[in-house]
Formats: sequence, structure tokens, C-alpha cells
Amino acid sequence: MPTPAFRFSRPVTVVASHIDELRHVNNVQYVQWIQDIAGAHWLTAYPVGEREQYVWVVMEHHVRYLKSALLGDELRLITWIGEFKGATSQRFTRIERISDGALLCEAETKWVLLDPQTQRPKRVEASVAERLWGPVGD
Repeated sequence: MPTPAFRFSRPVTVVASHIDELRHVNNVQYVQWIQDIAGAHWLTAYPVGEREQYVWVVMEHHVRYLKSALLGDELRLITWIGEFKGATSQRFTRIERISDGALLCEAETKWVLLDPQTQRPKRVEASVAERLWGPVGD
């Protein structure tokens, strides 16, 4: 399996709506960010006119919560693609606090590629894998 050099990332600031009754970021918000950064990576790699022939759905998430994020924290969401097998893609995500580099959350997600017409699994083409392993965006 190739080790992809490219890591796609975006910053996010913790706002009041991310905070739960324990005064830290709610676990559901981390899962939302995991999906958001995956989506941002895909939409950057595949612009309008190219993405319509693909539909990705989550098969499973494995999430580890390591440290709390608090109101006002500046975070970095980082994602990259692991291996492809048939119709599935392995994606990794890290959520780090920018100020000290602390790892707050890490996840591995299995995505399945579907044919948009039949809604059935569709083998990931080599050209798709190569594009997602390579640098996209800024």
C-alpha cells in the first residue's frame, strides 16, 4: 500500500454550538467534522461536472477521543486516504489543537463508492485513487 504524502486540512474554530453540558466539544460534533473534512477533500478533488458520477457513503467510523476541545480553541482538521479495496476506501482523520499541536481526536472511516443510478457498490477506478492520494486545493 502506498503511503500518501498529501494531507488535506482545514482550520475550524470551536463556537458555542459545538459545546455540550460538560463545557467541551460534543462527541457528535467531532463526527460531523470527520465527515465535513472528508467532504471538503472530495469536493476539492472533484469539481462540479466531475463528481456527479460518484456517490460516497459511510460504512463505518472508528473514532478515538483523546483530549477535550474548548470554546474558542482553534483546531486543524486533517484527512488522508489509506487503501482502496474494490468499492471501499479507507480514510484517516486527525483533529489537532493548533496552539500546542495536541491530538484531540483520530478516526478511521470506511467509505463505499456507489453508482448514482443503481445505488449499488462500484469499484474505485485507479484514476480516482490516484487523484485522492495526490495534492489537491491549496
